[in-house]
Amino acid sequence: QVQLVESGGGLVQAGGSLRLSCQASGRTFSTYTMAWFRQAPGKGREFVAVVGWSSGNTDYADSAKGRFTISRDNAKNTVYLQMNSLKPEDTAVYLCAARLGRLYVGGYHSAGQYNYWGQGTQVTVSS
Repeated sequence: QVQLVESGGGLVQAGGSLRLSCQASGRTFSTYTMAWFRQAPGKGREFVAVVGWSSGNTDYADSAKGRFTISRDNAKNTVYLQMNSLKPEDTAVYLCAARLGRLYVGGYHSAGQYNYWGQGTQVTVSS
């Protein structure tokens, strides 16, 4: 099992940047595919980005492409989400998720495909 704790959220003006972190417990972190989702009030969980066993294997939602970068440091059991050029519509609770196994082409964009979740960190972008 793995436990996830997010940090790095906050209030930022439109056009600004934030870097989210997700610290994972356990000694097998490198064998988990890691993802970021977000959830705005009254909406379901929306896929943002996913990273496989190495930072070279990533995939993004269209809304994140060109602005967000997901990466991981397996030595630190941490996955990151660098968010640039933030927009008010990026306002949401951002959640870290994990599933055991490698990342294959085209997967995994659905919240139901992940077994482990953090509590989330709030990101608010003002206009």
